[in-house]
Amino acid sequence: MSSSSVSEAAGLALEPLHYILLMVVGLVSGVINTIAGGGSFLSLPVLIFLGMPPVVANGTNRVAILLQCIAATVGFRRHGALDLRALTWAAVPATLGAVLGTLAALWISDGAFQRVLAVLMVVVTLWTLWSGDRAGGGEEPGSEAAPRRALHVGWLAAGFFVVGVYGGFVQAGVGFLVLAVTTLAGLDLVRGNAVKMLAVLCFTVVSLALFAWGGKILWAPGLVHGIGSVAGALIGVRLTVLKGHAWLQRVVTVTIVVFAVKLFWDAL
Repeated sequence: MSSSSVSEAAGLALEPLHYILLMVVGLVSGVINTIAGGGSFLSLPVLIFLGMPPVVANGTNRVAILLQCIAATVGFRRHGALDLRALTWAAVPATLGAVLGTLAALWISDGAFQRVLAVLMVVVTLWTLWSGDRAGGGEEPGSEAAPRRALHVGWLAAGFFVVGVYGGFVQAGVGFLVLAVTTLAGLDLVRGNAVKMLAVLCFTVVSLALFAWGGKILWAPGLVHGIGSVAGALIGVRLTVLKGHAWLQRVVTVTIVVFAVKLFWDAL
C-alpha cells in the first residue's frame, strides 16, 4: 500500500461508539472463529468501514485473532481437547506457509487486495460448503492416533502449509480450511477446532510481527477489538466442548451457508 494511505490510517480518529462497535464485533467474531470459522468475514468489512485501508484492516485484525487464539487454545487444553503433538504436523508447516502469505499481503496494493479478497471469499465459501456436506463424523475424541490413521502425516503437513499461506494472506475463512483438513485427518470437530486454534495461534504470531514490521497495524482499535474477541473465544470453547461434534457439524454448515448467501448478496 502507498505511504499516503498509511499516514491516513495512522491519523484515523475513532469515536467512543466506534470502539464499542469494535468490541461487540470482536465478541461475535470470536465465537464464530472458535466454533467454526469465518469471523473475519464480519470483522474485516467493519474495520474497512471505519476508515482503515484494506491492508491496514487486514493487519489490525490479526491483533484480535492472536488474543482470541491464546484464550481458545488455553481453554481447549484445560478441557483436555488439545493434543500438543499437533504442533509438528499442523502448527509448524502452517507457520512456514504464513510467512509467504503475509509477505504477499504486504506487497499487494489496496485495490488488488480488495479484488483478491472478494474472489477468495466466494471460492473458499463454496469449496468449504461442498466439503462440509461430504464430511463424515470423524474419530471419537479419545482417539489420539486418528490423524495418522486417516491421512499420511506428510499430506497433513502439506495441507497445513497451504492453510498457512492462505491465512497469512487474508485470514478470513481460514478456519473452514483447517476444519476440512482435520476432518480428512479423522478428527471430530471438537478436536479439530482445538488443532485449528493452536495452528492459527502459531502462524498469527509470525504474521502479526510481519504486519507490525510493515507498519500496517493500528494498535488501539486492534486491542479493543481483541478484548471482545477473547470473551467470544472463551464462550466458543465452552460451547464447543459442551455441545459436541453433532451440534458443531450443524453450526459449521449453517455458518458456511450464511456467509455464502452474504457474499453473493454483496456481489449483486
